[in-house]
Amino acid sequence: LLGCPAPPFSKHAFSSLVKMSSGVVLEDSIMDKFNEMKLKHTKRFMIFKIDAGKIVLEEEGEKEKTYKDFHEKLPKDQPRFAVVDVAWSTEDGRPQEKLVFIAWSPDDCGVKQKMLYASSKDAITKKLTGLHKVLQCNDSADIEEEEIIKQVK
Repeated sequence: LLGCPAPPFSKHAFSSLVKMSSGVVLEDSIMDKFNEMKLKHTKRFMIFKIDAGKIVLEEEGEKEKTYKDFHEKLPKDQPRFAVVDVAWSTEDGRPQEKLVFIAWSPDDCGVKQKMLYASSKDAITKKLTGLHKVLQCNDSADIEEEEIIKQVK
């Protein structure tokens, strides 16, 4: 086989290879809301779900909300994507805020859902530029505020 020419790929063969990803698309309005959150820090969190082949905004929390509010809105048994403006104070008391992307995929949700979210994660994080960290959380200990802050610092 060494030295044999590779078989030519037709346009049709290549396009079918590209379509092997999840095929999920990001709803257009999400980019505007994300950019506003990133530039003006207007939201504490945004939670997204995959619905009918689209990543859609399911829940958002205004700036006055806390991480605890975000945690309470996150479904315990279903995967979700989220962008959270994580707030904490440095050892010398300076307030800090960083945008963190969280891929929440609880261990006890269905395999099909986990695979759909896992195969869509890369596509959404590439579009949401300016994130400080991208975190994968699979159980309740991973999603606790102290653990997230530890990962962000």
